[in-house]
Amino acid sequence: MKALLVENIHADGVRRLREAGVDVETRSKALSEDELIDALDGVDLLGVRSTTFVTPRVLDAAPQLKAIGAFCIGTNQIALPEATAHGVAVFNAPFSNTRSVVELVLAEIVSLARHLTDHNAAMHDGLWNKSAKGSHEVRGRTLGIVGYGNIGSQVSVLAEAFGMHVYYYDIVDKLALGNARGVGSLDELLGIAETVTVHVDGRPGSSGLFGAAQFAKMRPRSLFLNLSRGFVVDDHALRAALDSGHIAGAALDVYPHEPKASGDTFESPLRGVPNVILTPHVGGSTQEAQQDIGRFVAGKLIDYVKTGATSLSVNMPQVQVGASEHKRIVSLHRNVPGVLAKINTMLADLGANIEGQNLATRGNVGYVVLDVNTEAPREVIAALEAMPESIRVVAH
Repeated sequence: MKALLVENIHADGVRRLREAGVDVETRSKALSEDELIDALDGVDLLGVRSTTFVTPRVLDAAPQLKAIGAFCIGTNQIALPEATAHGVAVFNAPFSNTRSVVELVLAEIVSLARHLTDHNAAMHDGLWNKSAKGSHEVRGRTLGIVGYGNIGSQVSVLAEAFGMHVYYYDIVDKLALGNARGVGSLDELLGIAETVTVHVDGRPGSSGLFGAAQFAKMRPRSLFLNLSRGFVVDDHALRAALDSGHIAGAALDVYPHEPKASGDTFESPLRGVPNVILTPHVGGSTQEAQQDIGRFVAGKLIDYVKTGATSLSVNMPQVQVGASEHKRIVSLHRNVPGVLAKINTMLADLGANIEGQNLATRGNVGYVVLDVNTEAPREVIAALEAMPESIRVVAH
């Protein structure tokens, strides 16, 4: 079993895979499509972060690939439908860097409200400018959160501890934490909030969520933060809103186009604008978060290849199973009527007794974990692979 980990995956993730008997190759930088295709020869497990893109072409060129670990929250860099069609399970770390991102959000809200980056730059230039002009406490201010998931909801909790009044908007109903209040539309939120922070996921519908029209609907002299996805915000529209003075400050950690490696040139229309904080996609880049992500995602990959468990997979039906004393066979198949009955009949005809069976479906695919008592596992696997409904059959 061989794994390729790119983009500086934490050493604990590398160590955990090696301790499980996996041969691990590491690369420090993101790989282009062609580079990734060349590097995947003979690779069973792939680990990426946010700037290596696993495209349909990559998946077509790597038929032996069994699973992909996104050592981050987002998975929009991976062609998920095509991964499913190839029988490749995808895992991410939906919770591991939540606290790190939330702490950065709160730090940036205070920094923007107090113009700390401008004061810092002036001091480094030798300019003493002791003034309260434009500086405010965040206590008593109104915060609007766009996207009330794992990160947004925790921002809500800590912002209340700062004394802020919290409102949020999400496309699905969410339980409000503390005294936070949900609103019915994005426009309503923009008309209320003095500070807006965006924490949406990578679904296509989030693209271009904030443009000139949305910035115009924000309250005059409000603050804007985006630590979610780069394609959510029109950076040129934000620059115009900042230049006009309508938006008083902004903090961004993600961008429509990001360099592939440290040391590369960063280009953005937001460079050089006063009271704008630009960070290089480091919201989750703390030692604590990266260590936890490394351990968590590596653990999911190990569980999958050793037991067939798909708990928290972003593209596979969810099956939680432990180790088995019997021969385990996993079948990913098209979710059509009669498949399970066909599998059971086939196993019976081959003299394989089913000791345990776990089935789950997700959309147009089904996933069944079979613990069987048989002396002829190869014949069973061959028969399952021959089924027209089969996508991938794996023996554990």
